[in-house]
Amino acid sequence: MEVKEPLEYDRKTVSFRDFGRFKLTDRKYDNDSLNIYTARLNDLRKDTLHRAKLKWNDHQYVEISRLSLESPEKSYILVGVIYKDQKLKPSLLRDLSKELQLEARPSGTYASVDDKLFLEDETLRVRLVGNHMDVQEVVTGVVCAVLGRELENGTFLVEDWCFPGYCPKPSSSGGLSVEDGKILLVCGLDLVNNTDELSLDLLSEWVTGMAGCANTQKEEAVIARIIIAGNTIRGSETIYNHKGYHETKSHDEYKIKENIKAMHKLDAFLSNILHCCCVVLMPGEFDPTCNYSMPQQPFHPCTLQKSVRFKSLHGATNPWIGNIGCRVVAGSCGKPILDIMKIAGLSQLSPLEWLERTLTWRHYAPTGPDTLPIYPFFKNDPFVMDEWPDIYFAGNMDKYDTKIVTADEGHAVRLICIPKFSEAKTAVLVNLQDLTTQPVSFGDDLT
Repeated sequence: MEVKEPLEYDRKTVSFRDFGRFKLTDRKYDNDSLNIYTARLNDLRKDTLHRAKLKWNDHQYVEISRLSLESPEKSYILVGVIYKDQKLKPSLLRDLSKELQLEARPSGTYASVDDKLFLEDETLRVRLVGNHMDVQEVVTGVVCAVLGRELENGTFLVEDWCFPGYCPKPSSSGGLSVEDGKILLVCGLDLVNNTDELSLDLLSEWVTGMAGCANTQKEEAVIARIIIAGNTIRGSETIYNHKGYHETKSHDEYKIKENIKAMHKLDAFLSNILHCCCVVLMPGEFDPTCNYSMPQQPFHPCTLQKSVRFKSLHGATNPWIGNIGCRVVAGSCGKPILDIMKIAGLSQLSPLEWLERTLTWRHYAPTGPDTLPIYPFFKNDPFVMDEWPDIYFAGNMDKYDTKIVTADEGHAVRLICIPKFSEAKTAVLVNLQDLTTQPVSFGDDLT
């Protein structure tokens, strides 16, 4: 009887480059220059105005401060940053003034029918009115052009509006063809609270080729890189009332012990995978990192003593953008999208649709710093999209969702909402060549 030798498959390798867009090399908090909204407007004004003139070529552009000097019978183009006035939005001063007698607000949303829109530039702010602009489908921080006229009461009646639109396809690939391979997207491992270790073990064995038949192992070997998109240690933050010093201190000590235990668990999980596959590790909203505000910086090397020795581990920021196999890949732990949904809580748009909106807004985190904590950049806004991503993801969503969006020039981007692994037991496989996706389940129903 002939004994067949076991088949061996080489792990697929592809080129990799971190753009380093969100690395904080020099941390300063002195406001010696422009604020981030002014920087954002300066970055996007030219392209926004260009699209506005293409759309309304027979109308004149004016600054908001000069609007009152123009003829009230004519319509004009304004360009500025949207500000959304919301009574339900958290306000420390408002809370203190009411002596903590807070009004009941809808769970998980700041939106109400009383929300008002304003447009502001470096000089002035004007209120936007009219039925042509849906208040619930925009958020604070979005650069926008509006067409309309000023009314007698000083408000601006909007007749039409537009955004910066998709950014051009980058030429960073240098004409190189897309490489053959796949990437695996996973998020929300929540190692502190997730007691189901079977799914995590299945994921590890599947990636390392220890599970499945020969054909399955051949498919697994095509995975060139894994992106872990945040909330790996914790998937949520439990809110505790401050009862007293000793109770608070006891809770903090217990939380630190939980984090340390979960970090050891993550270290063991990663070191097992890193022997055969490259990993991009991003922090998340609830992960223990040196900063809570975005862009979050990579996990500190001392927290992963085994894994950090592998060259196949790449500590990444949140958000993150880079080049994998000549594909531009960008995404976040999902916090920017969830914050948008709080601001626009009365809208029926899905997380995937909001992810698509950020492409036309050309901004990775438009609600920062209003409701999304971000580092105080003054000279420029790194969250402005300067490149067209081929793969654009948001982690820690309730369910898996995806679609292809095609820009005016015909360039396509694959949008992906990655579900929380601790709940859905699902990762997402993406083919670099044709941008097709496949959810892979490690729960009761294995794919």
